[in-house]
Amino acid sequence: MKVLSSLKSAKTRHKDCKIVKRKGRLYVICKSNPKFKAVQK
Repeated sequence: MKVLSSLKSAKTRHKDCKIVKRKGRLYVICKSNPKFKAVQK
């Protein structure tokens, strides 16, 4: 999982990517291609 300062590019990498907010952090999750996971602290 990558730590990124901006998730805009991570969100547009794949059509299945979603931005989810958990515990004050932003996550990009992708069910069909898990290598696109990312987090923003």
